[in-house]
Amino acid sequence: MDDKTRTELEAAAFRRLVEHLRARTDVQNLDLMNLAGFCRNCLSNWYKDAADAKGVAMTKDQSREIVYGMPYDAWKAKYQAEASPEAVARFKAGGSHKH
Repeated sequence: MDDKTRTELEAAAFRRLVEHLRARTDVQNLDLMNLAGFCRNCLSNWYKDAADAKGVAMTKDQSREIVYGMPYDAWKAKYQAEASPEAVARFKAGGSHKH
């Protein structure tokens, strides 16, 4: 497989992942972190890191809007639920991830 095709396939997989996460508003970021070790915010940070590496100007808010499909504050107000004490405890016990 050539590099161009590989990049196109990776981009398509990324777009599908973002689409999936946008559709699954019932899945909280803390639940994603506890289960998979990453969340929507991580993905948006990785996107911004890639932009920074290429010299593309992008703010954290812009990268989050790309992943969330709306401003982050709007997503939080509409979809973020109160974390259960159990989920918070699992997150704290789970390690070194910092937002």
